[in-house]
Amino acid sequence: MIDELRQWKTLSRKTILDRGKYLTVEEHAIELPDGRVIEHWPWIVTPDFVIVVAITAGGAYVCFRQTKYGVEGTSLAPTGGYIEPGEDPLEAAKRELLEETGYQATEWIDLGAYVVDANRGVATAYLYLARDARPVAAPDADDLEDQQLLLLGRDKVEAALARGEFKALPWAAAVALALLHLKD
Repeated sequence: MIDELRQWKTLSRKTILDRGKYLTVEEHAIELPDGRVIEHWPWIVTPDFVIVVAITAGGAYVCFRQTKYGVEGTSLAPTGGYIEPGEDPLEAAKRELLEETGYQATEWIDLGAYVVDANRGVATAYLYLARDARPVAAPDADDLEDQQLLLLGRDKVEAALARGEFKALPWAAAVALALLHLKD
């Protein structure tokens, strides 16, 4: 048994592509725990984001059927969006839920924070379950994709998850974690 796992070390980093706040690609020189050095390790920097699985007091899941540039066809999706610089992830989740759906929730459950790509960076996804969600305003989203707001029962959400209809991994993970949390 290993008593303590050794960490990788960043020896240097340089920006090789800068596309503003949404994408930076860096090249790192890294030292592995065994002392080997890799000179050209790609590293991707994108904003951290939130995913919110919202459920109404009546048990309906607030979802979207939508299109995304990187997803073929249509997909089901929970609410989500980027965290603004300096913004608390929970506050970003509340903001995104209100902006995208017009809903607010009274109970917020933290489902965890997860690194999107363990070897290349990318971002951290903050996942939340919002319970007792109810409409309080008209949606005011600046989303680029076409989307349709849906209210789905748990059985339909479970079946859609099993069929792969939540086509982005963070969406599927958030929905699965919410369903697992609510299993009890």
